[in-house]
Amino acid sequence: MIQRYFRVLAAFCMLALFTTTLSWAQSQVSGTVTDFETGDPLPGANVRIEGTTQGAATDADGRYVITGVANGTYNLVATFVGYEDASKVLVVRGGNQTVNFDLVFANAALDALEVFASRAIDRETPVAATTVDKVQIQQELGSRDIPLVLDTAPSVYATATGGGAGDARINVRGFNQRNVAVMINGVPVNDMENGWVYWSNWDGVGDAASSIQLQRGLSAVNLATPSIGGTLNIVTDPAAMRRGGMLKQEVGRGGFFKTTLMGSTGLVDGKYGVTVAGVRKFGEGFIDGTFTDSWAYYGAATYNISAKNRLDFFAFGAPQRHGQNLYRQNIASYDQDFAASLPSYDQAAFSKYNEAGRYFNQNWAPVTGYDAEQAVGGNMVSRNDNGKIWERENFYHKPQANLNWYNQVSDRMLWSTVAYYSGGKGGGTGTLGSSVVREGFGGASPWFANAPYTIDWNAVIDRNQSNDDGSRTILRNSRNNQTTWGAITKLKYDVSEPLTVEFGLDWRTATIEHYREVRDLLGGDYYRCNSGNRCGSSEFWTGDDEIRGLGDKIDYNFDNTVDWFGGFAQGEYRQDGVSAYGMVGLSNIKYGYTNNFVAGDDGNPLTSESDNILGVQIKGGGLAAVNDNVDIYANLGYVSKVPIFDGVIDDRAGVTNTDPKNEKFYSVEFGAYWNPDPILSAKLNIYSTKWEDRTFTRGVQLQDGSEGLINLTGLDALHQGIEVEMAYQPFTMARLDVGASFGDWRYTNDVSGTYRPDARVDDVASFDFFIDNLRVGDAPQTQMAFGVTLFPVDGLDVQAVVKHYANHFSDFDPFSRQNPIDRAQSWEAPNYQLVDFHINYDLPKSGLPVDIQLFAHVFNALDEIYVQDALDNSRFNSWDGDHDADDAEVYLGLPRSFNFGTRVTF
Repeated sequence: MIQRYFRVLAAFCMLALFTTTLSWAQSQVSGTVTDFETGDPLPGANVRIEGTTQGAATDADGRYVITGVANGTYNLVATFVGYEDASKVLVVRGGNQTVNFDLVFANAALDALEVFASRAIDRETPVAATTVDKVQIQQELGSRDIPLVLDTAPSVYATATGGGAGDARINVRGFNQRNVAVMINGVPVNDMENGWVYWSNWDGVGDAASSIQLQRGLSAVNLATPSIGGTLNIVTDPAAMRRGGMLKQEVGRGGFFKTTLMGSTGLVDGKYGVTVAGVRKFGEGFIDGTFTDSWAYYGAATYNISAKNRLDFFAFGAPQRHGQNLYRQNIASYDQDFAASLPSYDQAAFSKYNEAGRYFNQNWAPVTGYDAEQAVGGNMVSRNDNGKIWERENFYHKPQANLNWYNQVSDRMLWSTVAYYSGGKGGGTGTLGSSVVREGFGGASPWFANAPYTIDWNAVIDRNQSNDDGSRTILRNSRNNQTTWGAITKLKYDVSEPLTVEFGLDWRTATIEHYREVRDLLGGDYYRCNSGNRCGSSEFWTGDDEIRGLGDKIDYNFDNTVDWFGGFAQGEYRQDGVSAYGMVGLSNIKYGYTNNFVAGDDGNPLTSESDNILGVQIKGGGLAAVNDNVDIYANLGYVSKVPIFDGVIDDRAGVTNTDPKNEKFYSVEFGAYWNPDPILSAKLNIYSTKWEDRTFTRGVQLQDGSEGLINLTGLDALHQGIEVEMAYQPFTMARLDVGASFGDWRYTNDVSGTYRPDARVDDVASFDFFIDNLRVGDAPQTQMAFGVTLFPVDGLDVQAVVKHYANHFSDFDPFSRQNPIDRAQSWEAPNYQLVDFHINYDLPKSGLPVDIQLFAHVFNALDEIYVQDALDNSRFNSWDGDHDADDAEVYLGLPRSFNFGTRVTF
């Protein structure tokens, strides 16, 4: 199977060889130098062959010609005052070579942002990093969720999960998003309660991104962020220095339609400038029911107060709603032929799981004759389609605004400060009340339907309408409204030419409202919530005790607070091919909780508050140039990470852990850069990260008789591996990129211990988790990516990417392994390979006042059927519980899809 994928790659390599033979007759290099944004020629730009005396200046049309170039491999460098330098590999074999340059206008605001965001620099910063620049984002992202543009980087696994817009996830070195710090313009955006990242909130940021950098491991970022697997830092475009605009139109599979419009004033009077952008996106989705309906906006402004003071402002957000696919299925529910092809799948399970098809999504179903609107707070909204009802739909808007101030205090001192605000409103939907009426496949009885099944909305509505006491089943919104304020300030001082020190403070505070509300009564007149305290304590009842209508709060209603204060100190040394850094950071976190549905002893809402919890991180590293071609580096670090909110306060029960235990991480990494020739560069990284005392809590009775939480410690894991990256451009018209990683991530010990369930008595309970040597799941531990890019004619690039994944063990809960006889690994999903294609073509200007680019992307071009996400021994879709394929609950990978369109720049 794998051979056919590498035949595609081999064919591209042969095409690369063929195209280069077309230029083996003369020894002349020519081309144009233009402005990247406008496409205008840059007369007077210098183009030179590095290491020689040969070069030329561009004429009035931006053209240059260099003659008499000897055969060989060179760096060709283009420079122009006010623009960033650019270089390209030039391979001369006696033929006429055409090399064009698009120079980017130098932007001091962008430079300052990158410094503030602690960006790593190849061959200077001693960490493993992969950077995707704006051109590559435009060439490869294809309006997918941002993490998916990084899926060719070593040790990075990004999937679209169930296929809903914005529901992607990323895993780095075996650590999920909770242990990957995500920052936009240097500001952390991980959820302050649980550390997760919801990519639907940042729809549109990919269009505004100037670059995306992933620093794997503890990273060189100096804020106290959860950068265990890595730090993903997105830097967006500051206000453009040149006046102009851009219009982009895209279409894709599943009725996808997206329009992006951007405009900039340019820098006016050398003082201020504004850039604004808007995005409209909608589509039905190509997984059933995963519609998207969203807007996005982005704004950037700059104001040069003086030569040494500047303000930059950024604002962005994406009000959106989309249908979700949150329920994984047994493999046979998608494709019985695929299931039968797996050696460990017991085909007897076919009697339980009917085939619903590859595009099946359990979270929606049709309805007839029901066109009622649905409630979101005090507003009524229409359904996306009156012929359907979605059990699971996400709706959210999380705007963020940053105000950056850069103050060049002196030639040696820079003071940078950002104040930011983020306020989110929205949530997700689901059912509440009596068991829903199920409709199965294959003619099964609705109430005892074989999996998979969907909700029979018509039957639910009929049952509610015939019930004498309101609706038995309703749709609810689970609301998550939050307000976050924060500020980060950094003072950087050049002690001497090689030595720089930096100090910083980081303050954040967030208030998050969690409650459910009635979204749709589904044919009934009201909902009676007389069980499970779903109306709250009687002290807080208003009106009819148990009657709730559209928009009323129900089930739970509490407010959480997170207060964070941190600081760091860092030193950095760079001189004569040697660089080193060291930093120490402290963070103090405090959690608070108010339950508006449960009364405390004083009759007011029940409250709880944690003590201040201290987190620590210490890390450092060094890099040395062995010679002009080789650099070696090492870094190490220690992180004591504060538990997430749920590890300290159980906000559904109002129970607090009075002695929470931090998770500990120890990391060491070695690496090397190798650049023997302008046409070849390579990186090697070897890493080892130990995770100690993964958070796990149990409820207990405290000495005063109240309920509490305690930590059960001792669960450890070791993540280690090797990563390789290589870029090879043997010809001007072709480039090969390779990324590979080989991981060994596993739990390192069984865990046993005792605790006192009731502090008032001496009785103890024991706990045992049998996980020694089990592999960590949720991402392939072996990954390879091969990309060939061709530049056959001026303005055209064609890329083929082959990705290979292996050793993919299903995700599982290690705390569920309590049987000493059960030592089997979680189910290992089959290896798979994918092929993607990207094509970009800049049309010749031909006197037009605009630049036009055409682009197209094909993802999973060979329409491979594969398992991208798997959960072992699912309690919902397990056949016999023996960790085989028939016991896994999975998402199949997305089928072949495409995205194409045009970009017009003016």
